Order: sequence, then structure tokens, then C-alpha cells
Amino acid sequence: MSIIRQESLFDIYDLLEMEPTQRYEAIISEIDVDAILYQVNKKSRLGAPVKLNYAAMIISLCVRIIERIPTIKDLIKRLKDDPLFKWNCGFLVSDETPSEAAYSRLITKLSDSNTLELAQETVLFQAIAEGFIIDDTVAIDATHFEARDQAPAKEEKTKTEPKKRGRKSKAEREQWLEEQAKKEASLPLYEKKIEAQLPVPLTELRNEVPQDPKWGIKKNSEGKNVFWYGYKGHLAVGTSSQYILQSLFSSGSLNDGKAAIPLLKGIHERLSLSSLRYQTMDAGYDYDPVYVQVNRMGQQSVIAYNKRNESDPIGFDKHFAPTCFREHSYRYDSFDTKYETLKYTRPCKDCPLATEGLCQKIYKVKITTNLRRYTAPARGSKAWKSIFKRRTAVERVNAYLKEYYQLDNIRYRTGKRAKVHFDIVTLIYNASKLASDRINSMLHQNIAA
Repeated sequence: MSIIRQESLFDIYDLLEMEPTQRYEAIISEIDVDAILYQVNKKSRLGAPVKLNYAAMIISLCVRIIERIPTIKDLIKRLKDDPLFKWNCGFLVSDETPSEAAYSRLITKLSDSNTLELAQETVLFQAIAEGFIIDDTVAIDATHFEARDQAPAKEEKTKTEPKKRGRKSKAEREQWLEEQAKKEASLPLYEKKIEAQLPVPLTELRNEVPQDPKWGIKKNSEGKNVFWYGYKGHLAVGTSSQYILQSLFSSGSLNDGKAAIPLLKGIHERLSLSSLRYQTMDAGYDYDPVYVQVNRMGQQSVIAYNKRNESDPIGFDKHFAPTCFREHSYRYDSFDTKYETLKYTRPCKDCPLATEGLCQKIYKVKITTNLRRYTAPARGSKAWKSIFKRRTAVERVNAYLKEYYQLDNIRYRTGKRAKVHFDIVTLIYNASKLASDRINSMLHQNIAA
């Protein structure tokens, strides 16, 4: 599997090898700690005075991820035993070391607001303004991580009455369809079909995401089912810059395809990236509504096709390119953006059937006739394969988050608090990326000078 690497003089690996004081300063300086502090600080002068240094506590939560300190208990011990570490986290000599209960209250305050998501957007806006995010392709994928607690015992399913055999009458079928429609309408948003997400506003889409730990299932590289109890992190990553452009935290049971539209809408509505042209995903996202959303954004879908027991259409090959009378596939030539039309040319230069009018020279098809089958560039073409290979960027970022940023070290029992851990991890990663890009840019300027 090819891995996309960004050629640079200085990267995240080098940043993580810097001295602690320099590393903390480089990463934390990219985060708007004051905005986070405003959300968790006491708003009224009434009541007992706040003796804790909340700003230093927020920084220490970030440093815990950078230093890979496994638990809050270990963090507190380090603060007590290492005065230099405590000072690097922003605590004063006179400040008391916070207790586990104090950190727990801070996590609760963070979980009740979206301040970490706003801090993430601030980092992204800064990276865009400085020209570090100029991607033309976004890769979307999910990664799983286990919950702290063991899975509860599975409930025994109650036996249902056997279904009546035989064909339903017209009246019975109409009644059954009406009952099914009512049942579908009463379901939570993420238990409905994916097309139900298309008209829903982004804010509602993000607020309705299930976050409690659940059983998840996924096939591994050997084709075997892997089960876990916990959560999923859904990421939309710029394939060249490797910034996390959008992220979503959910229960482990959520289908990957149901997270695509919230991520896509987040990119479209929250980020002004005119350079984007392609959205690439694996076969787990091969659903018609996903293609519709990408098309509404004025971009192209490069998504692996999932046949789902579908038969190959007559007159077309497995990539839906038209075939000639002798069953040779037409060659993809170009895409007309004005008319949204794919152009295919005759497969053979000197076709003996051309003079008899049995071999069409040019074949054109509008992608809007079937957005899932017809993509630009066309499926199976060298251009399509080249763009699809960029999807490995999101896999690399997933590996970064687990290996260096403790994504799979969830220490909280509820999904709401586990999301705080996920948001801090993605925030620290993007801040680290921005810090390394800035240092790299300075090195280039010094060399040029």
C-alpha cells in the first residue's frame, strides 16, 4: 500500500523529538486557550471564589496527550513530583495541584459546550490563511477504538410469532406499507436511511449523532469480522496537507456511510476551500445520497463501487464504460464540466466494423444520469485510480492519532466525556501540524535567504 508523504525539512516526527519546553510552546501557542477558558470559567462574581488555575489545567490536559500520560491520576502525580513540568504547564509556584475531582469538573464543563470544536476551526482557519491547506482532494474514513468499560451482557431476544406465509392482499400490503412508513418516520435520525440526512441542517446532524458505547463490527484485511465495544472516529483529511478538516465522534455501531454527509456538509459550510475538487472514500461509503451531496457541493466523487449482488449492465464493462459490438471497452477521454458529460472514444484505431456503421466513434454520457456509476474522472481510468490512491492519507492520520496522540486510550465511562478526549486529540494533532508547517516554512525562508 502506497503512503503519501509530504516532502519537508521538518515534520511532526521532528516536532515530537524537540525539548519539552519548546514542544509545548510550539503546539499550545496554536490553540486559543483564552476562548476555551471563557467557556469553563465562572461567569458570576457571586459564590465562592475560584482558586484553581483553569488555564493551566486546560494546558495540562493538552500536554497529557503530547506526553502520552495514560491517566489523569498519573498527570497529577507528575505535576506534584516534577516542578519544571508543572511550570511548563502554566501553573505558578503558589498554585495548588488540582485534584482528580477538579479535572473531572473541568471535563464536564468542556463536554457541555462546543468550545473544543470552535478551537479546532480557529486552527484550520489560520492554516488556510497562511496557505498550508491548498488540497484538491479530501479522503474520508473511520477508525474504531474501544471503551474503557467492558461490554454489558447481551440481552436475550424474545421469540416473535412466525410470519404468515403467502402473498398479502392489496389492502393488507397498503396497510403494511403505511405502518412501515410511520415506523421509519418515528426512528432517530441516524437509524433512518441515509437519504433522510440530505435536507437536515448541519447543526442538527452533529447534535443527533449517537455517542454511547456500542458494539461495532468491521472486516479486517483477511475478510474476517472483527467486533469491538466502544466508539468510532470519523475523519475528513486533506490528502496533501494531511490536516483533519472535519471530524465526528460516534458510537461504534454507526454505519460509516451515515457519517459521510455530516462531514461533507461541515467542509462545505464551515471551510472556504475553493481548491477542493474530489472526495475519495472506500466502498463503505458507496451510497446514492453521498454522491448527491458531493455533486451539490460542485465536486466529484471518487468512491470504490460496492456491487451488492448487482448484475453487470448489458453493453457496459465492470467500470460502466460502454463496450463496442465486439465487447471491447471504450477508452475514457475527458470530462466536460459545462455539460457534466464523460467522453469515451473508440477502443480500436482501425476497427473493421467502423465502415459498416457498427462501431460508434465517440460515446458521451452525463454523470447526472447515475451519479453512483458515472464519476469524473471515469471509473477504472488511470486518473481515477491515481486519485483513489490518495485515500491512504486518512489511514496514515488514523495511525498517527493512535500511535502518538492516545486516540485509543479512552479513560471515561460516558460517550459525552469520551468525545472530549477525541476532540482534544484531533485539536492537538492539527495544532502540531500547524506548528511543524510554520517551522518548516521558516527553514525554507532561511535557506532561500
